[in-house]
Amino acid sequence: MGRYVARRLLQAIPLLLIISIVLFVLMQNIGDPLATMGGRRPTRAADRERLRRLLGLDKPVIVQYLYWLIGNDWTKVDLDGDGVAETQGERRGVLRGDFGSSLRKRQPALDLIGDRLPNTLLLMGAYEIVVILGALGIGIYSAVRQYSLFDHVVTAASFVLYSMPIFFIGLLSMYIFAVSFKKWGLPYLPTVGMFEPEVGKTVPQVLWHIILPVMSLALISLAGYSRYMRSSMLEVLGQDYIRTAKSKGLERRYVLFVHALKNAALPIVTIIGLDLPSLLGGAIVTERIFGWPGMGRLFFDSVGDADTPVLMAILMMVSVAVILFQILTDIAYAWFDPRIRYD
Repeated sequence: MGRYVARRLLQAIPLLLIISIVLFVLMQNIGDPLATMGGRRPTRAADRERLRRLLGLDKPVIVQYLYWLIGNDWTKVDLDGDGVAETQGERRGVLRGDFGSSLRKRQPALDLIGDRLPNTLLLMGAYEIVVILGALGIGIYSAVRQYSLFDHVVTAASFVLYSMPIFFIGLLSMYIFAVSFKKWGLPYLPTVGMFEPEVGKTVPQVLWHIILPVMSLALISLAGYSRYMRSSMLEVLGQDYIRTAKSKGLERRYVLFVHALKNAALPIVTIIGLDLPSLLGGAIVTERIFGWPGMGRLFFDSVGDADTPVLMAILMMVSVAVILFQILTDIAYAWFDPRIRYD
């Protein structure tokens, strides 16, 4: 197993290099970062030219990419247009842990991500826990009670919820649990932010504000996850070894949760392995709707500002997470199914 993991990690190096090249080229075409640097005032032509030289945007794409990857030493740039070159700061490059500074906020990209990442991990972590536990419970019960009233209701609700876009569910939940509940005199849920400014960022406040975004995200995923779990469990329950275990007189609960669940969980492991990297990227639409200050909202704002350093930092971080979680998924396969070997 150790040699397999080492080989996969070595294979990830050229893969990440290719991904970085593709992403960097695409980032050159998302917009003009200088257009938003002057605020509401249009940037003067002379200032634009100096900014282009200052930020290295006048260089060919390949040179910009090498500066981003391996950095550049102290350079001379004519900042004020007087013909005298002043010293411009060193750019260490991604290979030395420097993703550059935000073109809009003038802060290191990693600092901006570090401020938002805990908020996203809190939101997406709560979402994953709700979805996994809910999908396991609903999927197993639907498989055991196949074609019952509960199974039919869950099936119909799953198809309806899975076909709804997240922005519709988010706005609908806000209308029901915030606007309508307040109108009816019931305890209503907050719709924006992580806490009330006058109260502060306390644990009860964060828990109270996280309910609506987690519920909106979980409803769609629960619909899909529970269907996968149901179909997988039904397939496993029809296997010969399950019938043999039952014929030996083993307790039904033991057969279900020890013999059947471990094998039926393999498809869910695959989906979770693909879904977990989104914990770092955040839920762009959900965070935007509910004003949650996370990675998704940061990514959305950075796209609007054509803030390449921040966008590249977020996208590369998600790319690394995808590769690592795929390796962890393969390891989980071997644990769930002893027949799988990576020798």
